[in-house]
Amino acid sequence: MTETTGKTASGEDISRPRKSSWKYIGPGIVVAATGVGAGDLVATLIAGSNFGYTLLWAAVIGCLVKISLAEAAGRWHLSTGRTLFDGWTSLGRWTTYFFVVYAVIWGFVYGAAAMSSSALPLQALFPDVMDLKWWGIVCGLVGLVFVWFNKYAVFEKVMTVMVGVMFVVTVYLAIRVTPNLGDAFAGLLPVLPDEKDSILNTLGLIGGVGGTITLAAYGYWVNAKGWTNTGWMKVMRLDNRVAYATTGIFVVAMLFVGAELLHSANVAIASGDKGLIQLSDILEAEYGSATAKFFLIGFFATSFTSLIGVWHGVSLMFADFVARYRTQDRSTGADVASGERERSWPFRAYLLWLTFPPIVLLFQGQPFRLIILYGVLGAAFLPFLALTLIWLLNSSRTPREWRNGLLSNAMLALAGVLFLVLCVKQIWDQPWADFF
Repeated sequence: MTETTGKTASGEDISRPRKSSWKYIGPGIVVAATGVGAGDLVATLIAGSNFGYTLLWAAVIGCLVKISLAEAAGRWHLSTGRTLFDGWTSLGRWTTYFFVVYAVIWGFVYGAAAMSSSALPLQALFPDVMDLKWWGIVCGLVGLVFVWFNKYAVFEKVMTVMVGVMFVVTVYLAIRVTPNLGDAFAGLLPVLPDEKDSILNTLGLIGGVGGTITLAAYGYWVNAKGWTNTGWMKVMRLDNRVAYATTGIFVVAMLFVGAELLHSANVAIASGDKGLIQLSDILEAEYGSATAKFFLIGFFATSFTSLIGVWHGVSLMFADFVARYRTQDRSTGADVASGERERSWPFRAYLLWLTFPPIVLLFQGQPFRLIILYGVLGAAFLPFLALTLIWLLNSSRTPREWRNGLLSNAMLALAGVLFLVLCVKQIWDQPWADFF
C-alpha cells in the first residue's frame, strides 16, 4: 500500500506532486468498466439504429460531462483528505437520509438487474446448461465471493483484464461493420434529429454514457489505490481522462454498430439487456457464429464488470457511511486506503444485501412499487451528486487552491441541469396512478 502521510524511506515528502504516468492508471479503468453496463450499450445501439451518426456529438458530450463529475469527486477526496460521504454529512442530515434510502432500495433492485444482465450472455453461450435465473444466482454468488475475499489491488487487476476484453470486442465489431467515417465526422456537429422528442432522446443519450453512483465511488477507488493527498492530483486527472476516453471508445464503437448494422437495414431491437441478445442473432446471421460468440463474451464482460464494480464500490461507500455515523468523527481517505473499510462488517453486510435478497426477485419478478422507487431514486442521484459537489467545492470546506474554477463550475452546472431535466422526466413518466 502506498504511504499516505509523513515521508518516504529516503526522507522525501510524499505530498509532492507525482508526475502523471500511465503506470499509475487504475481507478479510472475500474470506473469505466463499472459505469458502462449493458443498458448503456443498448441505449447507444438504439440511438445509432434510429438516427445513424447524427447523435455522435451527444455521446462525446456525455463523456465530457461525466469526466467533470468524476474529477470533482476525486478532487474532493485528495484536496481535503476527507471522503465524499464525510463531505455530504457536513451539508446536513438530508444527505444521509437520501443516501440510506437510495442504498437500500436501489441496491435491492439493482442486485437482481445486475445478476440477470450477467446471466443473459451465459445462457446464450451455454443454452442447455441451466435456466436464466440460476445463471443469475451463480453470477451473484461469484461476485460476492470475489469481492469478499479480495482487496482492491486484485479487484483492479481483474477489472483491467475484463476491460481489455470489452475493448477488443467493441472495437472489432466497429471495424467489422465498416463505418462510414465521413458520416461519423459529420455526426460530431451538434444537430438534433428531425423526430418527435428528439431533445429528450438526445439528453437521455448524454446522460446515459457511463455511470451513476459509480461516479461517486470513483473518489473511494482513488483512495483505495493509496492516493490520499494533493500530490496525486495530476495522476488522478490523467486517470480520470483515461476512464472516459475508454468509455467514449465503447460508446462510439457501439453507435457505429447501430448506425451501420441496424440503421442501414432498418432493423429495430428491444430496449434493455435483451436487445444485446437480439444483436447477437443479427451478428450470427451477418458474420457467422464465431463473431456472435465473440460478442457474447464481450457482453458478459460488460455486465459482470458492472456487477462486481457495484458490489465493491457501493459497499465501500456504505461502509464509510456506517463508520462516519457510528463514530461521528471525520472519515478520511487514509481510512479507505488502509483497507479497513473492505474488511469491515458493514462492507460485507451490504455485499450480502446486494446478493441474497435480490435472488427472491429473480424467482418472483420485480415488485411494481419498488421498480418505480428504484427508477426515481436512480434518476435523482446524479442531480444530487452534481449539486453537492458544486456546494462542497465552492466552500471553505475545500482548500482555496483546489476549489472550482469557472470551467469546473460550468461543467458541473451543466451536469446538474441535464440530470435534473432527466430526473423530472423520469418521475413524470412513472405510472403513479397505479402506485397508490
